[in-house]
Amino acid sequence: MWNIPSQEQLRTIPRLYETEKLPLADKVIHLHFFIAGCDWYIAEYDGEDTFWGYAILNGDDECAEWGYVSFSDLRDLKAKWLEVDCDLYWKVRKASEVKKIKNI
Repeated sequence: MWNIPSQEQLRTIPRLYETEKLPLADKVIHLHFFIAGCDWYIAEYDGEDTFWGYAILNGDDECAEWGYVSFSDLRDLKAKWLEVDCDLYWKVRKASEVKKIKNI
């Protein structure tokens, strides 16, 4: 993985289920990972290996969904020479403010 998030960044993410009562539109997206046409927007983290957020795989907006993804899987994922990248310029914001997040 390119640009692995710092421990400080990871500590700021709410733990799994902490934001369960918030509407999806109000979930705060703390990290954005991407590779090719795939994006993962992270709202919660278990502190070890499991993220929860919104995923768009292969640019398929119709089948994009909220769910779980393993941090280790993202770190290990490669497409030929490409690796998953953590967006260095990501600004923490609500899901409703992220143009690519739909279904909210």
